[in-house]
Amino acid sequence: MNETTSLPEEEPAAPADSSLSADAGRERLLAEVLALPGLPGVYRYFDAQDAVLYVGKARDLKKRVSSYFQKNHGGTRIGHMVGKIVRMETTVVRSEAEALLLENNLIKTLNPRYNILFRDDKSYPYLKIVSHEFPRMAYFRGAVDRRHRYFGPYPSAWAVKESIQLLQKVFHLRTCEDTVFNNRTRPCLLYQIKRCSGPCVDYIAADDYARDVANAERFLLGQQQEVMDGLQAQMMAHAEALQFEQAAEIRNQLGALSKVLHQQSVEDNTGVSTKDADILAVKVQGGRACVNLAMVRGGRHLGDRPYFPAHVEDGTEIAADAAEGEAADAAARSSPEVQVLEAFIAQHYLDSEVPPLLVLSHPVGKALIDALTEHSGTRVTAQHQPRDARRAWLDMCIQGAQLKLARLLSEEGSQQARTRALVEALDLSPENLDTFRIECFDISHTAGESTQASCVVFETHKMQNAQYRRYNIEGVTGGDDYAAMRQVLTRRYSKIAAVLADAPAAPATVRMPDLVLVDGGRGQVSMAREVFEELGLDLSLIVGVEKGEGRKVGLEELVFADGRQKVYLGKDSAALMLVAQIRDEAHRFAITGMRARRASVRTGGSRLEDIPGVGPKKRAKLLQRFGGVRGVGHASVEDLVTVEGISRELAEEIYRALH
Repeated sequence: MNETTSLPEEEPAAPADSSLSADAGRERLLAEVLALPGLPGVYRYFDAQDAVLYVGKARDLKKRVSSYFQKNHGGTRIGHMVGKIVRMETTVVRSEAEALLLENNLIKTLNPRYNILFRDDKSYPYLKIVSHEFPRMAYFRGAVDRRHRYFGPYPSAWAVKESIQLLQKVFHLRTCEDTVFNNRTRPCLLYQIKRCSGPCVDYIAADDYARDVANAERFLLGQQQEVMDGLQAQMMAHAEALQFEQAAEIRNQLGALSKVLHQQSVEDNTGVSTKDADILAVKVQGGRACVNLAMVRGGRHLGDRPYFPAHVEDGTEIAADAAEGEAADAAARSSPEVQVLEAFIAQHYLDSEVPPLLVLSHPVGKALIDALTEHSGTRVTAQHQPRDARRAWLDMCIQGAQLKLARLLSEEGSQQARTRALVEALDLSPENLDTFRIECFDISHTAGESTQASCVVFETHKMQNAQYRRYNIEGVTGGDDYAAMRQVLTRRYSKIAAVLADAPAAPATVRMPDLVLVDGGRGQVSMAREVFEELGLDLSLIVGVEKGEGRKVGLEELVFADGRQKVYLGKDSAALMLVAQIRDEAHRFAITGMRARRASVRTGGSRLEDIPGVGPKKRAKLLQRFGGVRGVGHASVEDLVTVEGISRELAEEIYRALH
């Protein structure tokens, strides 16, 4: 059931009338609050711009929501938020567990201003065992295919690759692609160094290879002792049959396994092994927080990964106030660390698998763990004060959280100091230093071939990778960097200039950067000046980064488009360090894009895509069958027609296009 409460829409009036209207709207909002049911649910607060301020849950909607408007919050963060509320929405649910899950789904979807928010990270990687007569191991990230087996998740790509190397050493499973496997006539180097058993050339029987795959899967599932017992039995059987070489190979496998498993299991107080667990430690300091997640899968510690939430100070204060009204044990659960940890658990495990055991640095509410159990369909246990081996793992995780948060604070402090130093060095006056925005451009090509321009963005004291852009430069003479710079600046700022000219009070999403860096000296700056003059933009925004004497790093000078004298900041200047960081990132981004474009042109990839009748699926099958575009080019018509979906007519067309 949904209920919506909002202030009435009225025509603009004199200030006194507006005040009366606001008072009437607030009275109406309070009346609607009093009419809320005493049932569990979720509430959302909105401001005058209809932006979401806060999402919260309640066992009793009427009691919880009323408390925001009945208390005098003064100048606190809660008071500032309540003063902005003009509308609210509520959703009644059946239980507190449903309310908790809905609350965190909405937080992730709506990105409220006053909630602790953990942004979605990239998906976790898995170790994949591909179905085949001789299955192979592979690193995998993405949507799963039920035909294959997946193990994980792992906290990092490094952890997956380390596990693959381990399984190669112990079980000698293959990692090569099927196209390579199907065309081998002799074993590769991995066989020579005893990392593969050579199934590609029938050096191992299918049954024996299947047994190795089964042992590897049992090992990944945490059944290490069963694997070792089975290997022990095989070794003794070979020894009794006087097959000493085979027995020695298994002995080496056992030795490798024993070394890996040493101190790799987590045991509880009764000595029972815990196969799957997540260890979570939280640290809050300086208005920032870090949740460090360490993973144990199959009894093996796979590493850890830090998470840094947004809106920590606002969210913890308001969440603590909500806890006081929701739980009897709020005094123990209202610390910032607990609020951050609960927010992470609720948001992270909505979309991720939850293991049966969570080892935590701080206690969390029973309702949260019960909701996880209900959501996942498996019983979840949380342990706050572990002993023995679990204590050691938790201490390591806590130390990791402390170190990673300290590093973040140090880096942020350094970046803020660099931003401030640059603003002062250039005598700029930004409205807000935290939103100071720099865009930097660079041109890259190889002797005029595959010219590409890059635009990188620095904002909120860090590089904003998601806002980077590449521009393919067309219609200019190869190697003419000035013309290329003119084209990219025109394409970048012409639409913005048009919007600003038509409506000076443009929306916040349409804004010029506070500084435009150009990688180049007076020539590039002059070209940028011409573009900005044509578009009617402020010339003082343009700054060129000119190489110093001998093109040595640290001797760069800044060149201005508005007539100011060149500036040398000094090789130890924090401002120059920031300029160099942004300039180097623009260069890196441009040259990687240029190389990819050049490689595509030189290998004929675009020619294959342009052939009528060759869509993405057929192209993928051709590339997989022949190992790349060059392999397709070397294939005959008879070879091409062996690929599924390629008729003789299409094969002839492909052959003509590539020859």
